[in-house]
Amino acid sequence: MQQNYPSQLLEKAVDEFAKLPGIGRKTALRLVLHLLRQDDETVDALAEALSRMKHEVKHCKTCHNISDEETCPICADHRRDASVVCVVENIQDVMAIENTQQFRGLYHVLGGIISPMDGIGPSDLEIDSLVKRVEEGEINEVILALSPTMEGDTTNFYIYRKLAHTDVKLSVIARGVSVGDELEYADEVTLGRSIVNRTPFDGK
Repeated sequence: MQQNYPSQLLEKAVDEFAKLPGIGRKTALRLVLHLLRQDDETVDALAEALSRMKHEVKHCKTCHNISDEETCPICADHRRDASVVCVVENIQDVMAIENTQQFRGLYHVLGGIISPMDGIGPSDLEIDSLVKRVEEGEINEVILALSPTMEGDTTNFYIYRKLAHTDVKLSVIARGVSVGDELEYADEVTLGRSIVNRTPFDGK
C-alpha cells in the first residue's frame, strides 16, 4: 500500500535508507523518524562519519583489505607470518577469521568469487595481484578460505590453475564449515578449527 508522507524531505530520506540491504520501507521510516528526534550534533556526527568513510577509506595496496592508510594494519604488522597468505572473498571474511585469533599470517581479499550467473569473471577479481604476490617468492603457503559453495570451489580451482607454475603450497580450509554456508556466518570456534585443520588442495 502506498504510504502518504507529510514531508517530501522525509520521504526522500526514507527512500535512501530503504536502498540499504535488509532494510524495508517500514524499518527505513522508523530509522528516519528516530534520527529526526535526535539533536543536531548527533545527526551531523552520523552524516560526517558516513561521508568521511566514503571519501577517505582506502584499500590496502597489498592485500586489498579496507584501511585508513595505504597499507592496512595487518600487512604493516611485522609480527605476522608473511610467508602464509589466506585468500578470502571479502572484508567481512577477514574480520571473521581475525575474530577466531587462530591465524597469524596475512590476507588477500579477492573482492568476490567467480560467478558467471552474476556476470563476475576472473578479471573482475584480485586474482592477478595474488599471482604477482606469490611470484615474488616470499609466500610459502596460500590458504584458500572461500565459502564452500559451487562458486567458491570454482574460484579455488581457477586459482590453483593460475598458481600451478609456482612452488607455493596450496591448502583449503577444513570442511568444518558446512557446504553451501557463507564464511562470515560461521561461528568462531568452527571457523578457527577449519583454519587450523586445513588440508592440501590438489585441484580435485
